[in-house]
Amino acid sequence: MKGRDFFRGRRYWLVGASEGLGLALARQMSLAGADLVLSARDPARLADAVAVLPGPARGVVCDVAEAASVRAAAREAGEIDGLVFLAGVYWPMTAQAWQPEQAEQMCDVNFTGCARVLGQVVPGMVARGRGHLVLTGSLAGFRGLPGAIGYAASKAGVMALAEAMQADLRGTGLRVQLASPGFIRTRLTAKNGFAMPFLMEPEEAAAAIFDHMRRGGFRASFPRPFSWLFRLAQFLPDWAYYRLFAPISSRRP
Repeated sequence: MKGRDFFRGRRYWLVGASEGLGLALARQMSLAGADLVLSARDPARLADAVAVLPGPARGVVCDVAEAASVRAAAREAGEIDGLVFLAGVYWPMTAQAWQPEQAEQMCDVNFTGCARVLGQVVPGMVARGRGHLVLTGSLAGFRGLPGAIGYAASKAGVMALAEAMQADLRGTGLRVQLASPGFIRTRLTAKNGFAMPFLMEPEEAAAAIFDHMRRGGFRASFPRPFSWLFRLAQFLPDWAYYRLFAPISSRRP
């Protein structure tokens, strides 16, 4: 499990891998010898992503917001050794400027979509007594943040789901991992109109996830100095947390 050869000859299904973080991770896994199945909604982007990978790979179109699409994609992907769920959508949003359709889409793709895919993968892995499951959380999922309606809640759900699976599957032959990054330069974070501390390039974040997958262990949060702030915030009393992270001025229309 520890060396780069861990990936050689193993088939991984990467859901949400046609660009950004997903494609950057696919490149690293492909170089390490993994046999990849990439999924995304856009067939053209998916074909372009598969074409740039150095190793064996194929694309399977999948919309995680549609149960029928997930079932069909899982059948086409076939038996896999590992799953990495990276699909996600994001719009910055405050409660004062609630956009119902966008908020629902964040929950439906980021969290419920993850559960849909796992529902097609986990039972087979349990029956075989082996498998590798990697979920992508976020530093935004540790505790509620201003302007994160939909996104923070959906990522918190993914993180709790990973924790519950780890509690159930320890010692069964299935390995569960959770990777929670901070800000990554993508077309999603380009929507932010504020400074993003410790902003990572997709390749940098992918390297951190790749290393986490290779080394083992359940949880990885990064970049490390930035993640400490969010981890420590969990221990603050409410009055202190909201005063520091959500001052009154930030909540005025």
